[in-house]
Amino acid sequence: MHIELGVLDYLILLTYFVFVIGIGWVLKRQMKGSTDFFLSGRSIPAWVTGLAFISANLGAQEVIGMAASGAQYGIMTSHFYWVGAIPAMVFLAVFMMPFYYGSKARSVPEYLKMRFDEKTRGLNAISFAVMTVFSSGISMYALARLLEILLNWNFHFSIVVSAVVVLVYIFLGGLTSAIYNEVLQFFMIVFGFAPLVFLALKDIGGWSALKEKLIPVAAGQGYAAGTWTQSWVHMNNVKDNPMGVEWMGMVMGLGFVLSFGYWCTDFLVVQRAMAANSMSAARRTPLIAAIPKMLFPALVILPGMIAIAMDYSSGMQFLPMKDGAPDYNMTIPVLLAKYLPTGLLGIGFTALMASFMSGMAGNVTAFNTVWTYDIYQSYIAPNKSDNHYLWMGRWATVFGILISIGCAYLAANFNNIMDMLQLVFGFVNAPLFATFLLGMFWKRATGHGAFFGLLGGMIGAAVFHGLAIPGSATPGIKGGWIAPHFHFNNSMGQNFYMAIVAWTTCFLLTIAISLATKSNKTEEELKGLVYSLTPKIKSGDEPWFKQPAILGIVILAATVALNIIFW
Repeated sequence: MHIELGVLDYLILLTYFVFVIGIGWVLKRQMKGSTDFFLSGRSIPAWVTGLAFISANLGAQEVIGMAASGAQYGIMTSHFYWVGAIPAMVFLAVFMMPFYYGSKARSVPEYLKMRFDEKTRGLNAISFAVMTVFSSGISMYALARLLEILLNWNFHFSIVVSAVVVLVYIFLGGLTSAIYNEVLQFFMIVFGFAPLVFLALKDIGGWSALKEKLIPVAAGQGYAAGTWTQSWVHMNNVKDNPMGVEWMGMVMGLGFVLSFGYWCTDFLVVQRAMAANSMSAARRTPLIAAIPKMLFPALVILPGMIAIAMDYSSGMQFLPMKDGAPDYNMTIPVLLAKYLPTGLLGIGFTALMASFMSGMAGNVTAFNTVWTYDIYQSYIAPNKSDNHYLWMGRWATVFGILISIGCAYLAANFNNIMDMLQLVFGFVNAPLFATFLLGMFWKRATGHGAFFGLLGGMIGAAVFHGLAIPGSATPGIKGGWIAPHFHFNNSMGQNFYMAIVAWTTCFLLTIAISLATKSNKTEEELKGLVYSLTPKIKSGDEPWFKQPAILGIVILAATVALNIIFW
């Protein structure tokens, strides 16, 4: 598996790098204080933050990982979008953004401090900081691995190059630079992958021919004929589908806990909306992002389905093998090499690079904000000048990237990158969503309840992970290290149930401890932080397409329609 890039392709790649660093350079002059660096001075229009919101999440984990899952599980992968993203994005826009934006918190941990207390913020800030460098390290590893396979670049060299480019533009321009680059990356990804999907689908003979060719794929693995092209029909039983999940685990684990935990509390995406120039723009940000998000399965899952169909009709010759099974993570590169001529190949390849870099940059900007405001300013060096924190934020970018490089070498021990990510999210985000839900909608929740509930949820996740094991794995990093008590078909189902356990533990513990402890905030202090004590926002004087509730209903209706079409 090797791709030959022509001179033109390298020129396209180089132009892109120059552009990216140029954006950082131009914005350097505007970085006067720490608010400009970390929150873009809250000055960015809604369509820009909306595209950045989706692009920060459209990292390579998504492009490579979803195409891999499309090959491995078929159209059921779309649940990550139509069940596991859109409803939560609408909820964030309509209900949660008013608290984040209105409370003037500079980060998600800071909101927790205002609502609960210092220790809850500390716990969240530290676990979040660890999670971001992990994610960024995974992006870096995946990129270097890819360049090594495709262009025979040296693995270590690739890691250094990708780290340096991201470092330079964030060091110079902070969040604004990351956001404008994410918009550029969004368009690169769409223009890079659209021709690929079009050519591949045309080659295989269109959608109906693809459906025919996916029947042997399902039959070959012992599933019913339409398993790869129907998203809900085969979800009554764990054994009927390759994901090894039934609808209860899917709706509660992914659709409720994991997705709301990610989209509503993960500072990486929320930070994009917080940079918007008004409350209305901040609320529209996730909604603007939801529209392309809904259609992304066509760009990222469809190529995986085409690739696996070709693999089966060519007698398993199309995808490279790894440990006796097709190496699903190579789906996109194989298709790029097969379909795109020089020039287009440069665009497709640059799109791939762009997706890695937006994933890394998103994590690094979130890391430097949380580190500087929530850890450094709170516990290490309070009451310093604004310039001091701006300086700290720049250096946090440097050591954040250095730690990510360490994590990149750690990630080399995992087969499917997504599994590792879901695992980390299960520990951190799932219990966090329970804390937020109670914090925002139940004024009786107390600081002690939140802190010990959150801790209990993380411990609950760890214990469940220690008792559950996927497939034929040996007890260890994939689970079962206490005693392999619960058996799952694969790690996907295990992750979904681990998230449910973490959420439920945190939810019940927080309620019980809150009722047993005295409230540490007066109702006056909770104004603007709790739903019942906050004046409702009137958006009646704006045109309908700018009203979050109406937009939200339209978007949800479209999502329901998509689920029914591919039922």
